[in-house]
Amino acid sequence: MDNENQETKITITLPTSAYFVSGIRDFTLNMVKNTTNFEERWAYRFQSVIDELCNNAIEYGSSKDSEIKVTFIFKTDDYLKIIVEDTGTGKNKITAADLQKLFDERHTPGYVFTGIRGRGLVKIVGEWSDELKFEDRPEGGLKISIKKYLKDARKKDAGISQPNPQSITLNV
Repeated sequence: MDNENQETKITITLPTSAYFVSGIRDFTLNMVKNTTNFEERWAYRFQSVIDELCNNAIEYGSSKDSEIKVTFIFKTDDYLKIIVEDTGTGKNKITAADLQKLFDERHTPGYVFTGIRGRGLVKIVGEWSDELKFEDRPEGGLKISIKKYLKDARKKDAGISQPNPQSITLNV
């Protein structure tokens, strides 16, 4: 079987400290750039997505001395899936159904954000993923999954660049 057609899964467990998020951001950038066929701009977008998901899991979903789990599942020419799991031991306990309700409310056209914070899940994670799923973990906490397809028929800018044989682009 050709390795490029196989699904690859990488799981990383992090302490609940914002210090480690920069490392997972760097890992995300390099992994996307070197192992998938997403355009480079998507590698940077996925950095922002992972940053938002990890920071939320650390700040709201897990206590100081616990861990969060980050899983990347990708198929080189097909999709990237990112899963972030918290322990549910944080200061703001919320169910997957309640988080989905909050997301849906804030994702409604015309919703006005009144505070400085609270936009990331909707404006970064929601806008840059094709699928977003909130689940309760049996052992407590939340599991948030996003999936981005390389070839998204709904969006012209998704996926890999297709060279146009009638034109040449020079980057200077």
